[in-house]
Amino acid sequence: MGKLPSQRITPDFPFKSVGTDMAGPFYIVNRKGRGARLMKCYLCLFICLRFKCLHLEAVSDLSKDAFIMTLHRFVSRRGKPAEIYSDNGRNFVGAARELSKFTDTQNIALTEFTAQQNIKFNFTPSYSPHFGGIWEAGVKSAKYHIKRVMGNSHLTFEEILTLFAQVEAILNSRPLCPLSTSPDDFLFLSPGHFLIGRPLNALPARALENEKEPQLKRYARLEQIKQHFWLRWQKEYICELQIRTKWKTNKAKLKVGDLVLISEDSLPPLCWSTGRVTRLLYPGPDGIPRVADVQTTVGCYRRPLVRLCPLLDDEDTELKNLDSSTGGVC
Repeated sequence: MGKLPSQRITPDFPFKSVGTDMAGPFYIVNRKGRGARLMKCYLCLFICLRFKCLHLEAVSDLSKDAFIMTLHRFVSRRGKPAEIYSDNGRNFVGAARELSKFTDTQNIALTEFTAQQNIKFNFTPSYSPHFGGIWEAGVKSAKYHIKRVMGNSHLTFEEILTLFAQVEAILNSRPLCPLSTSPDDFLFLSPGHFLIGRPLNALPARALENEKEPQLKRYARLEQIKQHFWLRWQKEYICELQIRTKWKTNKAKLKVGDLVLISEDSLPPLCWSTGRVTRLLYPGPDGIPRVADVQTTVGCYRRPLVRLCPLLDDEDTELKNLDSSTGGVC
């Protein structure tokens, strides 16, 4: 693989360099009640190439004008990016041509001013989705679970806007690495820290996972969809961090003091159970422990290592950055 581009490794403001893609369709209704007509809407995803922060927008169609309006909403909330990466979709190419045409037809003073403030569009080659792996992975995380938790439900446009915003908060709350090496610090760094300077939180709500769908009102049904998304995504996210392949050499071991994610079955949305390893127990004949005592903010728990997912420490982060500097694509 080639080296990572400078947009992936150079520190700068969030969403200074972004990748974008569309996903869908999602079927919604034009109004509540009887006689409602089914319509299509789409998900437009923007991802920060540096910090992997996500921004989700609902789009009514795949036209150039719809994407330009979506881009205006994104710029109004997240700031104007310096460059946008995307595939060769007609709506993306049309939007880039429309913006460049605007600057070309204005007077010289405006053209000179926008020369420094202009948004640069970068398009990946045709039939090469692996060039946009970072936003393809974001689309997979969002669309894969949204399609499955929605099922046959048909939301209104306002309701699906709310759902996309809640899904965006869930994806931006994922842990990346510990904030410090202190054994008393259970906090972790997430993409939300780069957006608002602190962890993202959700409004409290009663558990609705086991409630029957016909007995719920529309708002409760929307909350149930969000909770189902949270349960599926956080379990699969932890599983991805714990990917195990056939091993033939001894890898890095879990150490006392490491910050770990604890796999729990009944956590509310945007709540991650973290703790510090205080002791390793029950070593096998090979001398490798299989159980650990974990100190959390509410007490000390004993858990098997298969329920624990270590976050990157400083040494692992440096090693991963060293490996990434020699491989990877945009």
